[in-house]
Amino acid sequence: MQSKPLKIALNLFTILFIVVFPHLGLITFFPMAYTIPVLLLVWLCIKVNKETFKDIGFSFKALNIKPVLIGIVLAVFIFLFMRGIFFPILEYFIEFKEVEVDLYNDLRNNDTTYYISMVILAWVVGGFYESIVFHGFMFTQLEHVVIEKYKTPISFIITSLLFGIYHYQLGTADMINALIIGAGYLGLFLFYKRNLWYTIICHGAYNTIAMTLLYLGYL
Repeated sequence: MQSKPLKIALNLFTILFIVVFPHLGLITFFPMAYTIPVLLLVWLCIKVNKETFKDIGFSFKALNIKPVLIGIVLAVFIFLFMRGIFFPILEYFIEFKEVEVDLYNDLRNNDTTYYISMVILAWVVGGFYESIVFHGFMFTQLEHVVIEKYKTPISFIITSLLFGIYHYQLGTADMINALIIGAGYLGLFLFYKRNLWYTIICHGAYNTIAMTLLYLGYL
């Protein structure tokens, strides 16, 4: 498994696995159980490439107060921009069909315990898992595959598109939302010298804002 073609093949297979496997519904014994085989495959791929999680931007030593504060502030700004400016303008040109999403309905109709558990999952899966496998692993591994001269912009575009497509089950509007904010998360990752904590905190905070407003009945 030391040859470059085999490493590239493993990288591409892992990227495809990240996007497709969670939607197959093959592992259901507890919520978000699909994250386990995905993370194991990501870990294996990183090991084969003779890298560590630090090489994809994730290191506990890089966590301090700065990414926490910046991540939360930017999450508020991004949410206000998307909901207050971007979508109101877009809806003048596109009529989005209402999609029934069980999670959204459950948040609106359940108690505080359910809301808290969903917020925790939003941080674990949205904040940590998706940031690591998409904006850390997928982006950096695509950079290994794409032509050197254009590796960063092309990898940026592909990762953002795949992150949007990954959320197709939420409907067209939320898929567009995921594409745009996913590009924002990846921009944070690059701007802050590939420190994934900015993306993790911003992603988790954004999810928390959205879920809180759903729970309170404002969305």
